[in-house]
Amino acid sequence: MSGGLRRAGSASLRPGGAGFTIMELVIAIAVATILAAFAVARINTTSFDTEGYANQVTAAVRYAQKIAISQRRNVTVSVAANTLSLTYPDAGGAALRKPPGTDPFTLTAPSGVTIGNVSFTFNALGKPSAGASITVTGDVARTITVEAETGYVH
Repeated sequence: MSGGLRRAGSASLRPGGAGFTIMELVIAIAVATILAAFAVARINTTSFDTEGYANQVTAAVRYAQKIAISQRRNVTVSVAANTLSLTYPDAGGAALRKPPGTDPFTLTAPSGVTIGNVSFTFNALGKPSAGASITVTGDVARTITVEAETGYVH
């Protein structure tokens, strides 16, 4: 029975019969590196900066509203010179602090991103003094809206 019959489960162990050669692996890695270099060069970080900063501004405005409600006092959101700041108007414009430290709550726009000037105040019930639209502009414009009646931020 040795005429070409093999037992089930036995594998051929001839050299070079399975897998890739070292040369094929080196070429595949070189091609992947070149493609990755082109992909990294095409990434536009301004769009990431714009979206990230717009999300930070949205979170800061919501935070201002929550602080106004929880502390039962007015909180002003003001944007000037590409910097958003949160203050207490009834305390002579004292800066709201970032949790948990002593740093004033300010957000400065990253390079290539601008933010439109606006100012409004949340009262102790979380209602803004006026409806507002905050525009964050980089490669595209993103608008953050504060509803006049409810203070809903979106």
